Amino acid sequence: MSVQEKIKSTVTANPVVLYMKGSPQMPMCGFSATATQILHLCGVENFLSVDVLQDPEVRQGIKEYAKWPTIPQLYVNGEFVGGSDIMREMYQSGELQKLLEGAKKPS
Repeated sequence: MSVQEKIKSTVTANPVVLYMKGSPQMPMCGFSATATQILHLCGVENFLSVDVLQDPEVRQGIKEYAKWPTIPQLYVNGEFVGGSDIMREMYQSGELQKLLEGAKKPS
């Protein structure tokens, strides 16, 4: 399975996926910490986090998959949402909360 197939499989099989540096418990950059905090503020406790620092292929592959140069990257129901700045803007407008309410709940 190619890295692109692996990423597609991950984002489509999980309702909320955050590709980040580090983990939600120990983010390794401020942007990843912000993204995690925003998800928690939206009431999302169960989401899949993928630490891109653990796999250089995934770190580069996710940038190519979304055609987005930075990490973190949020996916909801298989769709790319954006990075921490976009998440912050969407949270402030209430748009992110609505999007996440529509996310399938993990079984």
